Amino acid sequence: MKPQELVLPTVAALRPYEPGKPIEELQRELGIGEAIKLASNENPLGPSPMALAAMRKALDDANRYPDGSCWAVSRKVAERHHVAPERIFMAGGSVEVLNLLAFLFLRPGLNAVFSEHSFAIYALATAASGGEGRAVPMKDGYYLDLDAIAAAIDANTRIVFLDNPTNPAGTIFRRAEWERLLERTPEHVVIVADEAYFEFVRDPDYPDSLAYHDERRMIVTMRTFSKIFGLAGVRVGYAVARPDLVSLLHNVRQPFNVTSISQAGVIAGLDDREHVRRTLEVNAEGMAYLEGEFRRLGLAYPKSHANFILVDVGDGGAVYQKLLRNGVIVRPMGGYGWPRHLRVSVGLPEENRRLVAALEKALGRAA
Repeated sequence: MKPQELVLPTVAALRPYEPGKPIEELQRELGIGEAIKLASNENPLGPSPMALAAMRKALDDANRYPDGSCWAVSRKVAERHHVAPERIFMAGGSVEVLNLLAFLFLRPGLNAVFSEHSFAIYALATAASGGEGRAVPMKDGYYLDLDAIAAAIDANTRIVFLDNPTNPAGTIFRRAEWERLLERTPEHVVIVADEAYFEFVRDPDYPDSLAYHDERRMIVTMRTFSKIFGLAGVRVGYAVARPDLVSLLHNVRQPFNVTSISQAGVIAGLDDREHVRRTLEVNAEGMAYLEGEFRRLGLAYPKSHANFILVDVGDGGAVYQKLLRNGVIVRPMGGYGWPRHLRVSVGLPEENRRLVAALEKALGRAA
């Protein structure tokens, strides 16, 4: 008997999440020595120096198991958000939170609602749990339609997944839309506000979901240390939620789910305000440069509020391959239903310039 015959059909039909191509793989495949990676929305400055120092020190005790309760780091995060530590759930990346929520609340006969073209893990986690995924079309091409999402909720809906800014478009929904959704969402539905890129947003009408937590609604705010803090490689994310929801997440998480090295890096990195300031500065300058160059090249893109930009290049797959041969790794968007597009992370100034030069060549518009 095949193992696929023993699992849920939705699980057997899954295709694994495809991350951005590593630099090492490109260099091995094509023999390219000086490749740059602008595919995974990583911090081009790297981790905070303070976080690096703390993690190196923590290596001395790597023979010991970490604090399974994440006592110190959860209190540090709680202090940052002015909430009780009992409202913080630390995880091995925010994807762990998504999978645990699906495991807790979904099963055959129940559904989760999310937007099409949103973060791929929403659909994967839903299908893996046996639940039905309801992907709601975007409005105006690139924007979450919260009114349509609210309309898709029914008595069997248990989770609504919302990414704000959305990945891979980088667009946001605003306060009035969010508040309408809250009014229309029944109390039996968990509202997951995935705010992995919220630190980059400067729009005054952006709704910080933490301000809407109460004891009636089941809102789960998700954040990460992979982006602005530059700690993607050590995998740390967290959720802020009601204590009863946090307790359920603890019931089903793996023991020691956040390493001691990661915990040390987070605690130190939270204090490095200069690293965050510099990251925001580099991102703003790089975003402005890329937007200007894309306009010059006649390429359309939605306004991004994150550290990446989605750009329509006509044939995303073909242009992606040409960029690879020039040592530039970006993210093709065919798997997200946008075969014309590439998602480009904002890099260091020299990386952004190299991308534009390679893009001009790939499009046949070399200066």
